[in-house]
Amino acid sequence: MTLLTLAQARTIVDAALAHGRDKGFKPLGVVVVDARGAVRMTAVEDGNALLRADIAHGKAYGCIAVGVGGRTLNKMALDRPHFMTALGGLTRDRITPVPGGVLIRDADGALLGAVGISGDTSDNDELAAVAGIEAAGLQADTGA
Repeated sequence: MTLLTLAQARTIVDAALAHGRDKGFKPLGVVVVDARGAVRMTAVEDGNALLRADIAHGKAYGCIAVGVGGRTLNKMALDRPHFMTALGGLTRDRITPVPGGVLIRDADGALLGAVGISGDTSDNDELAAVAGIEAAGLQADTGA
């Protein structure tokens, strides 16, 4: 298994936060998990709402738990609500099925982990996640 390094996680977080600041986004919370779903790094900007890190974790964890990007999770929640309810029960409600959760892949497509971001609109959260992943030289998989 290819591992997501702490240095890569730090680059993702720093670049995602920088992207958000550059674009004038609201304060962001970022969580990076590895392919097992273990948290590698969490950062929450000053002024971020209390639950944003939890929401960001739910976005990242959901992507890893199901193996798809946040946009696919969102579509599944809309198209198959009973399935998503079952997933919620199985994961003790740790899945947040909206954009802003993005799978992290290496150049060969191997799954390294996921990043979840919360703080602005889901679309903007996703843009920041993609910017962070790309800054680390990795591939972003939004599920689009």
